[in-house]
Amino acid sequence: MKKLNCIIVDDEPLAAKVLEKYVQRLDHLSLVGTAENAVQAFNLINTERVDLMFLDIKMPQITGIDFMKSLNNPPAVIFTTAYRDFALEGFEMSAIDYLLKPISFERFMKAIGKMSNSSNNELITINEISSQAITRDYIFVREDKRMKKVMLIDILFIESIKDYVKIITLNGTVLTYLKMNYLEENLPDNQFVRVHKSFIVRIEAIQGYSATEAEVGDVVIPIGRHYKQKVHEVLNDLIL
Repeated sequence: MKKLNCIIVDDEPLAAKVLEKYVQRLDHLSLVGTAENAVQAFNLINTERVDLMFLDIKMPQITGIDFMKSLNNPPAVIFTTAYRDFALEGFEMSAIDYLLKPISFERFMKAIGKMSNSSNNELITINEISSQAITRDYIFVREDKRMKKVMLIDILFIESIKDYVKIITLNGTVLTYLKMNYLEENLPDNQFVRVHKSFIVRIEAIQGYSATEAEVGDVVIPIGRHYKQKVHEVLNDLIL
């Protein structure tokens, strides 16, 4: 298989380091350079063969989107950012994918798969970004006889109680009739991880963890034996 030469353009060293680790795991990717800004990235593109660029959107002086617009023959691009608001504009630039930080290795693999599986450079559509990013800021769940809006960023963890789940948020607890498997499939996997048959945790809410437990505030949540490998893969990818 021909290796894809790629570069990482990100002014956040920690975010760039995570992507470097992900690239190194895949034999068909070759990292030929990293850049902290558009000028450095431009120099790399003009001195190296670059097939794929992991491009942060919000950078000083010039945004990733403006930088891409300035290139006459840009390489394939996967945007990486902590800001959802740029999603549609990013995809209008014919990006392969749009990764929202913090980026899990599983989500990274899906993005690479979109490029690898597209023999004629088919690009993701606006409808796909609508389901992947824009609608993921919040969910509506039924509580009593009304639908309640829950912002994903406010969720700490979710606990199942028989046929119901408790959604523990910064603003209180929401009790709703839902299956954990349904939530696991529909919550964005770059933000949430199932750690136990009875618990799903928002990754950024985890303040510490061991081989068997995760700490979310004052709550200690068990890590189930069947979920341990995946949980530790996700969390270990964030270790410097």
